[in-house]
Order: sequence, then structure tokens, then C-alpha cells
Amino acid sequence: MIVIALAGFGAGAINALVGSGTLITFPTLVAFGYPPVVATMSNAVGLVAGGVSSTWGYRRELRGQWDRLRWQIPASLAGAGLGAWLLLHLPEKAFVTIVPVLLALALILVVAGPRIQTWARERAEAQGRNAEHVGPGRMAALTAGTFAVGVYGGYFTAAQGILLVGVMGALLPESMQRMNAAKNLLSLLVNVVAATAYTLVAFDRISWAAAGLIAVGSLIGGAVGARYGRHLSPTALRAVIVVVGLIGLWRLLF
Repeated sequence: MIVIALAGFGAGAINALVGSGTLITFPTLVAFGYPPVVATMSNAVGLVAGGVSSTWGYRRELRGQWDRLRWQIPASLAGAGLGAWLLLHLPEKAFVTIVPVLLALALILVVAGPRIQTWARERAEAQGRNAEHVGPGRMAALTAGTFAVGVYGGYFTAAQGILLVGVMGALLPESMQRMNAAKNLLSLLVNVVAATAYTLVAFDRISWAAAGLIAVGSLIGGAVGARYGRHLSPTALRAVIVVVGLIGLWRLLF
């Protein structure tokens, strides 16, 4: 019980900063003998609490993002619903095999984000456009990318935050902290949809004891992670994302 609660604390803190806390809690549950699907569903339910505390901790960075989030939020909700449905109807290996590829791609986008943003800004200025303006094309690409990450998150929540930051970093002229705030909100919504679907359809397959322990731990961890994460420089936050992502990639592969 103590180990699972501590794993939840670590997952909540890392989710507030990076978004791959499942890579801590999921293996922990499996190590204690929980079947993979049971571990996935119990973990999704438990991590909702951490998503609430981390999103609240980043509430100031969310201000001024509604024009974009009003498109991303429905995309995340729809994607999460489809992903949760897929988990209940497809074998787990269908997504597990592609997770390392998606995670590696997301890490590349996180590292290349500043250069992509600089290139986009210089191109906009050369064409006489406002560099901060997100046109219809980029908004459509962002919405589609958010939907795709939502599908992934509804099926297999590990590292969905890294994928979101990678997508937003490649398409938006935003700071890391503001993108991290949006990531926390969107990841929370995906987890809420997935947890609701699992509860309604597979109530008896969820370990509520494990979910409760993770919820308590992640609630505290999310608040702690948001408190200290908001003070990290963009470079430091990007470095944390890459390091945790590489560790997660190694664990998935080996």
C-alpha cells in the first residue's frame, strides 16, 4: 500500500512537470500482480486526482489560452472517448508496440521546438504577418494532433503529456510553462473521460483499492510538482521532459 501510494505521488509530481507519470504507476501495479488492463484502468482512475491538483497549480498560466483551448478541449474529449473504447475492444499490444515510436517522435519535437518556433516566427515576419497569430491551417493541425493524442491517452495514458507538449511546441508560439499548463488541463480531461468510461463499462475490473492509493498520492504529488515546476526556466523544464522521456523510453523497450 505504501509503495503504490508513493508511486502515485511520484506520478502526480511528474505529470505536473512532464506528463509520463503512468510510467511509474503502471509498472508498479503490474509488479504487484495486477493484470495489464486492470492496471491501466485503475491507474487512469487514480491519476484524475493528480490532474486536478496540477491543473489548479498552473491556473495562472492558463489565462489567455481560451481561443485555442476551445478547439483543443473537444478534440481531447472525443479522442479520449475513442481511445477508451479501443482499450475495451482491442488487444493491448495494438498500442503498446507503437508507444516507443510515438514517444521518440515527441521527444524530438520537444528538443526541436525552439528552432521550429524561431523558423515560424521569422517566416511570419518576412511575410508581414503577426508572428503570434495562429492561422486556420495551424489551428486545424493542432486540433487534429490533440485529437490523436487524446485517442492515445484514452487507450494507454503513458507519456501523453510529452506527446502534447511536442505537438504544441511544433505548432504554437507559446512559452514552455503556458504549454505545460494547457497540457495539464487536456491530460486531465482525457483521464476523466477514460476513467468514466472504465467505471461505467468495466466497474468490476478496476482495483478500487489501488486506484484510491494512487489518487491520494497523486493529489499531493500534483500540487507539489506544480508548485516547483512553475519556477523552472524553459530550458530546465525542457531538459526535465527529455530526461524523463528517455527513461520512460528505455523502460518501454527494455
